[in-house]
Amino acid sequence: MQVFLIIIISLLAFSCNSQENNVSISKMGQSPVHQELQESESIKFNSQGNTIEKRFLVSGSLKRIPVGEGTFAQYLRSLPLKPHGSKVKKYNDELKYDQSVAAAVVNLPIGKRDLHQCADGIMHLKARYHFDRKEYDKIGFHFVNGFYCDFEHWKNGYRVRVSGNKTNWYKSGNKDSSQLTFWKYLEMVFSYAGTLSLAKELQPVSLNEIQIGDVFIIGGSPGHAIVVVDMSINENTGEKFLLLAQSYMPAQELHVLANFDNADISPWYSLSQFDKWVSTPEWTFEREDLKRFPN
Repeated sequence: MQVFLIIIISLLAFSCNSQENNVSISKMGQSPVHQELQESESIKFNSQGNTIEKRFLVSGSLKRIPVGEGTFAQYLRSLPLKPHGSKVKKYNDELKYDQSVAAAVVNLPIGKRDLHQCADGIMHLKARYHFDRKEYDKIGFHFVNGFYCDFEHWKNGYRVRVSGNKTNWYKSGNKDSSQLTFWKYLEMVFSYAGTLSLAKELQPVSLNEIQIGDVFIIGGSPGHAIVVVDMSINENTGEKFLLLAQSYMPAQELHVLANFDNADISPWYSLSQFDKWVSTPEWTFEREDLKRFPN
């Protein structure tokens, strides 16, 4: 049985010195989580950085995990961010109730319908990665009822008819692989897929083998999912650090999560703090909830 805990944590400030572009946000040395960290290590924040990699910097013994050119991991690390200080918006342009959970806002569209929630945000990232590379045959997700909705069919003019428990393709128009067609496809996926279906598509992976692009996911209603968007490592000790991102309910912009359990290194998470639970601002997972896209 999956464990569902909602942690109520007092507000922690995520701030930077307005007089400098690069500000160290790491005190390093007092928290038990950081017993393996060295004084020479530094986690820095660049308010002018317009991607995850450029805004959340590391130096000293902390190095970013190497990733291959053109990989999903590189794509996530390079996700565009809105200017520092931007608020997380919901699909209707209202602000997310608790802004303290977000260290940065990802600059990607979410549409005007209440669809882009937790699993949807992750499917959006995976699909957009392949779409930008014109790898259309790699875009596809199962609905909760098991129907496989792939972009190849969609761009070739087929559409999905859902009638009760029956789902099928039907020919509707001409070939079209435009951004608008892609988004309409995503909205169809968001409407009929979710954490329950995505959890079945992903493959379990050990926390010790965690990689960028892996997903902590609990399938169900309610359920939740967050994605690893970057990683760094202490070259001296092997300790790993993660950046996590999520969308949430109601539909809202993807955002990099703050670390409420250790403000010294927020928004980075030390893998060692996940000794039993994977605690994030709005959801708590078990270590065994980590999964990976099969390709």
